[in-house]
Amino acid sequence: MKALRFHAAKDLRIEEVADLPKPGPGQVAVKNRFVGICGTDLHEYVAGPIFVPSEPHPFTGAQAPQVLGHEFSGEVTAVGEGVTNVKVGDRVSIQPLVMPRSGDYYADRGLFHLSEDLALVGLSWEWGGMAEAAIVNDYNAVKIPDSMSWEEAALVEPTAVAVYAAERGGVTAGDSVLVTGAGPIGMLAMLASKAYGATKIFLSDVNETRLALARDILPGVVTLNPMKDDVVARIRAETEGGVGVDKVIEASGNEAALNTGLQAVRKQGVIVQVGLHTKDSRLHWHDVTFKDVDVRGAWAYPTHYWPKVVDLIASGALPALKVVTKKIALDDAVTEGFDALLSPSGEHVKILIDLQK
Repeated sequence: MKALRFHAAKDLRIEEVADLPKPGPGQVAVKNRFVGICGTDLHEYVAGPIFVPSEPHPFTGAQAPQVLGHEFSGEVTAVGEGVTNVKVGDRVSIQPLVMPRSGDYYADRGLFHLSEDLALVGLSWEWGGMAEAAIVNDYNAVKIPDSMSWEEAALVEPTAVAVYAAERGGVTAGDSVLVTGAGPIGMLAMLASKAYGATKIFLSDVNETRLALARDILPGVVTLNPMKDDVVARIRAETEGGVGVDKVIEASGNEAALNTGLQAVRKQGVIVQVGLHTKDSRLHWHDVTFKDVDVRGAWAYPTHYWPKVVDLIASGALPALKVVTKKIALDDAVTEGFDALLSPSGEHVKILIDLQK
């Protein structure tokens, strides 16, 4: 079968690989339908290996060359012994986290996403979504309703990241929220904040193309460009009492954005760091103390979020499909996908690969 595999930085190859074996006990074979290109995939392409193991992963044994793709949907084509949650013919969204199910401090507490042995389908598991088919564990395959499209099902993973960030921040009805970074997670965090009841949403980014797209995706969002606007002054002028926003979701992984969020949040507000910082970033800790704020990380998502996020998307409460700007074939994934997303123009936010195209 055909697959896109990571070999090294700037070395992605469309290759013919062996067809899937029969799924083992507790495993599911899936004919892949759509897969998204994630920011993590882009980091691997530019500067990897980062999450792709150079040596065999201690839990899964996977290592480069690695089939990429952890945001995907597909149809179940075979199930292994003991699988009861899905059957052949079911349409599924893949929850890609792989980890011990017991005997692990975090797994024993239901915090599977925090496992020390965590692996991901498409990064540190033999198969991934950027191929015609994949084998996953039964707990990785979640059935989707008939009302959900293949494309929407491929967006459950990044949407779950954004939903978890909103929940870590305690976003609730009537809140004011600043999202920093207008990439896929920032756009989805904007929509998640709206779905959770925020009534005043600000989005900051230095790319005017993406800010314009954000206004199309969510009419009423206040977009700010820190290269042109005094972000903190604008936010204070447009929030109750001039004190700043209730919550900040930092989705860019940028030091300046993080500190802008600290200045823009009100006293006893909450800052959620969901964007991955690629180097050490300084924070004005005097202001953290003086303003009595909470600074919280948001890593991935609890695995039990999948049905909830499926419902949020399928019901229309969180229209994740709005962030998709392009669909391409697997053969064009590098030039029309990875390279397009790395363009400084910011023309594209989320690109989906159609595995049947």
